[in-house]
Amino acid sequence: MTSTNLELVIDADGHIVEDIPNILSRMPAAYQTEAQIRKFALFPPVDHLHSTNLQTMPPGAFANVGPEGWLDFLQDVGIEKTVLYPSEGLRSGKIVNIDWAIDVTRAYNDWLADTYSRWNDRFVGIALLPMQEPGAAVEELNRVVTELGMPGAMLPGVGLKAPLGGHEYWPVFAEADRLGCSLAVHGGVHMSIGMDYLTPYAPVHALGHPFALMISLASIVFNGLFDKYPNARIGFLEGGVSWFLTCLERFERSYDSHSQYNLRGEFIDLTKETVSQAMLRYIKEGKLFIGCEGGERELAHAVKVIGKEPFMYSSDFPHEVNNESCKAELQEILESDEMSAEERTAVLSGNAQRFYKLT
Repeated sequence: MTSTNLELVIDADGHIVEDIPNILSRMPAAYQTEAQIRKFALFPPVDHLHSTNLQTMPPGAFANVGPEGWLDFLQDVGIEKTVLYPSEGLRSGKIVNIDWAIDVTRAYNDWLADTYSRWNDRFVGIALLPMQEPGAAVEELNRVVTELGMPGAMLPGVGLKAPLGGHEYWPVFAEADRLGCSLAVHGGVHMSIGMDYLTPYAPVHALGHPFALMISLASIVFNGLFDKYPNARIGFLEGGVSWFLTCLERFERSYDSHSQYNLRGEFIDLTKETVSQAMLRYIKEGKLFIGCEGGERELAHAVKVIGKEPFMYSSDFPHEVNNESCKAELQEILESDEMSAEERTAVLSGNAQRFYKLT
């Protein structure tokens, strides 16, 4: 029986606010010279949907917090450790210029390590990769894991030319397999997935994250990457849990009626198990993880259907939340009578420890 520790909370998905001048100072001199002549953004615009809407948010949401502000949040909410993802860097998949992608992701990773994870061990940084050039992404993944001590890297759910399971990205998964590190798919960009002219904004936000995760999961699962690269751990963050239940059902039904020839053996091998059986096996083997939040009505149901192993509590601070909303979400998990103490411990800390290999 796994021991329980409901006092320990690990945030599997928090966000930093980038210090753009500091990141720019770590890039080659040409960027800094050009920045003295004209202003330019290090990352592309997120999408026209975010920037052309007026909406109200919880007080304090999207606060411009730095390391000290993050520590205050951890102390106030009662979180021991947080794993930090980008804010503007969520758009990294949209970068077209390959040299730019290589330079800005390397500078971001150095800044993140120096500003957060090396400054206080309650911070764990997750790297960005120049996925536009898979060879360079392999080199950077190796560097951030072996030199910067990061547990892995983020993969953008939207923006790249091909879905993440595409053949061109296999070298990145192969390196993650060799290193035994984490790769986390994260949304945040909602363009080019069928909602560019959908208004108002609330449904765009509601569907954007899970749509990106569903497409990425489909590409990774059906290309057989979980079995090709068994030592890599792949997470899918900030889409809730219900989307995964949909995938379990829809993937199964569609494969039964639309299975295709697999003459070269590049796709998933389903001669001995079904798609849903394979996905559940990946979870039990510690290869597939899913981010979750507190106020999710389907969380306890998903734990009952799938098991406690994949779900990792995520604060999303300081995006659409504040201290009080995060406290309420944590309290909801702690007080849930639909999950056992062991299941709640797994969600609040144990699964994040396994996914990121945290002590």
